[in-house]
Amino acid sequence: MFNKSKKIKTIFLIYWVLLLYIVTALIWWCIALSIQNEQMSNLKIKGLHSSDISYNIKYQNIIEEKKRKTGQYLGEGAIFFLLISAGAIFLFRAVNKQLKISQQQQNFMMAITHELKTPIAITKLNLETIQKRKLDDNQQLKLISNTIEENNRMNALCSNLLLSSQMEAGGYQLAFAEINFSELVLNCVRDFKNRFAFKNIQTEIEENIFLKGDIFLLQIVINNLIDNAIKYTPKESILTVALSKNKFSTLCVADQGEGINDNEKKKVFDKFYRSGIEATQKSKGTGLGLFLVKKIIHAHKGDIYIKDNKPKGTQFFIELKS
Repeated sequence: MFNKSKKIKTIFLIYWVLLLYIVTALIWWCIALSIQNEQMSNLKIKGLHSSDISYNIKYQNIIEEKKRKTGQYLGEGAIFFLLISAGAIFLFRAVNKQLKISQQQQNFMMAITHELKTPIAITKLNLETIQKRKLDDNQQLKLISNTIEENNRMNALCSNLLLSSQMEAGGYQLAFAEINFSELVLNCVRDFKNRFAFKNIQTEIEENIFLKGDIFLLQIVINNLIDNAIKYTPKESILTVALSKNKFSTLCVADQGEGINDNEKKKVFDKFYRSGIEATQKSKGTGLGLFLVKKIIHAHKGDIYIKDNKPKGTQFFIELKS
């Protein structure tokens, strides 16, 4: 990793040195041409005879030609400078963007490897324990329940990966149908309460809110938002899921975590993006959850935005047409 970073720095250093050389050469040639133009004009003026009747006219023509060429050199130099600058900026941004994408993909591969290895290892350990040891019914049920939960985690991760690829490639066809959004949200919340009994999840959900949408995708949206809030919410704090209907059906998932900085509020919806190095180390994730949420909501012609929670934390709002 260190060698790769050093190589990138060397490439950028060579890039800036070459760019500086090109700009310096351009300025030097402009100065050289201007000096040459001045010398040529002086030679032409010296070649004139003061006794010549048309001396003044020829002198003025030489001066005008000198000015015209000076303007031409300056104009061409300025155009070349602008073209070189625009090309250099475009190339720098493109390379920098590709490096960031490469780094994000590398972080994603590390995260996805960890996310897959953990449930696989836990599942294997649970099954080996059941196979090798004589356990009572309660212990077996607990291990089986834990194994199913880890399998669900792995399944959700694979679904996110597959769906992300399909939606980006335009290969997923949304299956719109009229659904009871209130019941869908309640079912998702109930599932998380069963899985995370230690979390204080509160609900404020209006009944019988109907809308047209893809039930599978909207379920992923709700699950990803609640899962994201659970990751960044301390055990003792409250997580709130609220659903109301005014002009739009508005879903709000609010946590009492550390919150999101203003400069990161839009970035969190980027593919593979994860908020901060410290958060990446402390919490699990691949950077696909919120990316998918935004994709799905926009596919439903809805809107998603973030607000700060009071006294601390984050609120994710989703607005969909009822």
